[in-house]
Amino acid sequence: MMRELIINVVIKEFDVFFIEFFIVLGCILIGARIGGIGLGVLGGVGLAILSFGFGLQPTSPPIDVMLMIMAVVAAAAAMQASGGLDYLIKIASSILRKNPRHITFIAPLVTYLFTFLAGTGHVAYSVLPVIAEVSRRSGVRPERPMGMAVIASQFAIVASPIAAAVVALVAFLEPQGITLAQVLAITIPGTFLGLASACLIVNKLGKELKDDPEYQRRMQDPAFRKEMEQEIEVAEIVVKPQAKTAVGLFLFGALAVVIMGAFPALRPQFDGSAMGMAHTIEIIMLSMGALIILICKPDGNEITQGSVFHAGMRAIVAIFGIAWLGDTFIAGHGDIVKETVSGLVEVAPWTFAFALFGLSVMVNSQGATTAVLVPVAIALELPVEVIIATFVAVNGYFFIPNYGPIIASIDFDRTGTTKIGKYIFNHSFMIPGLLSMVFSIIFGFIFAGFVL
Repeated sequence: MMRELIINVVIKEFDVFFIEFFIVLGCILIGARIGGIGLGVLGGVGLAILSFGFGLQPTSPPIDVMLMIMAVVAAAAAMQASGGLDYLIKIASSILRKNPRHITFIAPLVTYLFTFLAGTGHVAYSVLPVIAEVSRRSGVRPERPMGMAVIASQFAIVASPIAAAVVALVAFLEPQGITLAQVLAITIPGTFLGLASACLIVNKLGKELKDDPEYQRRMQDPAFRKEMEQEIEVAEIVVKPQAKTAVGLFLFGALAVVIMGAFPALRPQFDGSAMGMAHTIEIIMLSMGALIILICKPDGNEITQGSVFHAGMRAIVAIFGIAWLGDTFIAGHGDIVKETVSGLVEVAPWTFAFALFGLSVMVNSQGATTAVLVPVAIALELPVEVIIATFVAVNGYFFIPNYGPIIASIDFDRTGTTKIGKYIFNHSFMIPGLLSMVFSIIFGFIFAGFVL
């Protein structure tokens, strides 16, 4: 009798768990489909259902993570309004045009550096037209550099000291004794070598441009052929006088964050311990934003109307709602989650990468994915080297071809080689993305073994 009662209680508990799980999953899917701040506000709907309907006690929202991202976004937006991103784009365009035959390798390097410096992959939009044009003129199949450039612009997120996902990861791992410098010592060489390895293979994929049937079909149109063969004058980007200063200040702030993260003794000491990295990042980046505004004097409206500010604020709202929802759900069912998942990760810890990848595909946010799953990994006592080595798996954007830079790349490539296939998933970014992911995780584990 007692045994049957216990079994019934366990079954009922699992039933409730799965009902709540599908509520969380439904909010994520609907929010991702809505786009914009939809992911965040749907997180609020999920919280309302779980707390008012199922009696789960809400946990504390990820305030420090949100504030760190806000500080970084404020500085980056001020730099953009001062002309800093235009200055970086001009440099990138010059590099691409001087190395046309090696564009499959140069293009992803440029977008990687852009994201590394700006903390967001959206800056890739600006150089995609240049990549498409230069590759076509040099006879290189545009699909190759376009695909790798978009993938590199996203993978660099986990290597940028000012990216929302990295800021969140460091905030969670700092109590484990992990510094920002240690994280970057794994993610930077891991992703760089992973992308380089993928480039070697992608550079051989597909037919050469001159032999591509779709391109040849389009060239039969006299108007299209004339457009492709004419020399296009590319307008010179006008760089504001204060642009270099803004970039210099922003990079100084990013460097200061890395140094402070690497050497805790440089931070103020309170009650015998160094000031946390959350407050350190917030103070430094807010200060850099203030210096850029005071010295470079950008237009106040441009700061809040730029693409960097908008993207950053959307990320904050997404993390606010969906990370809070995920944390509340996990906290309410900690024992079940730990028992269910711990056996798998103990046998094959690298499978945590699948969880990161799967959620990132659904939420389209590296920061939100990090905020939801890294606390789960910590609760499961997953080794920190596994968490950091598989961290690159938060870049699952490319799996479903609905991400902005992917669509933009297809539009910019007039030759038709960059495309979404008949079966949707056989698109131009799938192989570059999967190759880069596998290689980056392998190199991540290698460097984690040296660093940690």
